[in-house]
Amino acid sequence: MAKRSLSAPPARIAGLDALRGLAIVAMVAYHFCFDLRFFGVTRSDFEHDPRWLAARTLILSSFLLIAGISAMLAQRQPLPAARWLRHVAIIAGAAVLVSLASYAVFPQSFIWFGVLHAIAMSLVVARPLVARPLAAAIVGVVVIAAGLMLSDAAFDNRYLGWLGFMTRKPVTEDYVPLFPWTGVLLLGIAAGHALVRANFAPLARPGRLPPALQWLGRHSLVVYLVHQPLLMGLLWFATR
Repeated sequence: MAKRSLSAPPARIAGLDALRGLAIVAMVAYHFCFDLRFFGVTRSDFEHDPRWLAARTLILSSFLLIAGISAMLAQRQPLPAARWLRHVAIIAGAAVLVSLASYAVFPQSFIWFGVLHAIAMSLVVARPLVARPLAAAIVGVVVIAAGLMLSDAAFDNRYLGWLGFMTRKPVTEDYVPLFPWTGVLLLGIAAGHALVRANFAPLARPGRLPPALQWLGRHSLVVYLVHQPLLMGLLWFATR
């Protein structure tokens, strides 16, 4: 009964959009630094430097966590299943575009399972737990722990590597396997329930951030798709 008495969230939550916008800004900054190395301007060690590894983990975690929160909030809206399928299909289609574009630029290390691939598949896997915050939290912790602790050489290929459990990071520009990253999305579902119970009070301060961040958060998928071609194009002209 308590669950039914909770009011449905508004169509857009300014604080959540702003947090997603901040994640977008952090991602663009990270990729800009990566592109500087690609064009020989810097020599940053993204593969081994703990600072860059921590930055990547934080950015990815923010996207997956917010995706889980958004999935939970969307479930509370009276939306038909077809609209949810359309949403997942759009993300999956964007993931395919990323794979094709990265293959054109990095044929030896193209993105075959990156963040968009992970979000699309995690949304499908996590859907049965969207209305079960405790189960989502428990399974999320288990998935994260399994992804961090377990590995086997049988997963060192593209056929099974998307699950996780690889003994070494594959040669690819972005690798976001289901274990452990689906676990972060599941924790986002649990966090979404907590936000509803708190009447979204924790999002009040982020909601006062500049409207530009909210705009970026509302159009995050488009920004994700276009920012790298723009950055690389600008750097290509600047370095010549």
